[in-house]
Amino acid sequence: MKRIRCGHMKFLTLLLVVISYTSLAQPEKPKNYHRYDEKMFHFGFMLGGNVSDFTLFQKQDIYEQYGITSIENQSQPGGQVGPVVTMNLGTPIVRLRLIPTLSFQERFINYQFEDSTVTGSFNNQEQVSSTSLDFPLMLQFRTNRLNNFAAYGLVGFQYSLDLQSSAEASQSFTDPFIKIKKSDYQGQIGGGIEFFATYFKFGIELKYSHGIFGSFIQDNTVVSRPIDNLYNRTWWISLIFEG
Repeated sequence: MKRIRCGHMKFLTLLLVVISYTSLAQPEKPKNYHRYDEKMFHFGFMLGGNVSDFTLFQKQDIYEQYGITSIENQSQPGGQVGPVVTMNLGTPIVRLRLIPTLSFQERFINYQFEDSTVTGSFNNQEQVSSTSLDFPLMLQFRTNRLNNFAAYGLVGFQYSLDLQSSAEASQSFTDPFIKIKKSDYQGQIGGGIEFFATYFKFGIELKYSHGIFGSFIQDNTVVSRPIDNLYNRTWWISLIFEG
């Protein structure tokens, strides 16, 4: 998991360096919406897509105990939409951003059995769907504006409430399913680029979030016993419009 996080950090750092270098190479032009940075609060909306899956930790003895040779999680696409509130923290370079979000996420967990006859009455693939209210609170560190362009980095924290959670649902032992917790807490890191039009600002943002605590509920079914823990993780790409 450390290698995965390191790779994400390097990718985001490289992206911001390339963006900043490109912006510095631009000649000076008249600025659109030149009074934008004078405002303390900015409001807008966001829409975008996401790719979600789990960081999965399986138990050590799944082959001996359950006849399973591997368990793998499979990412799936989803979407999100929400309002945007950004506040200047005394400077246009450092900002606080809140984007209450309605997001739709889906993941699959695939079980590989040595002998298919041991699968019994449940499928080899388990689907975990979520419809969540997300509350990401982010610190935004923006470059100085050059012409009608700027870049920024993000770091922050997100609380998610899964409205579709089956945590309290009655388990079916003839057709069991994976249960995850209704609430989740995630760390986030990301970056983006901004383009200033005449009366509004348009941005493209890329973020990565990962659960701080495990979201898995162990209820001793045939699909849950081989799993030690699950952590939510998501890549988010968003289009942001602010005035």
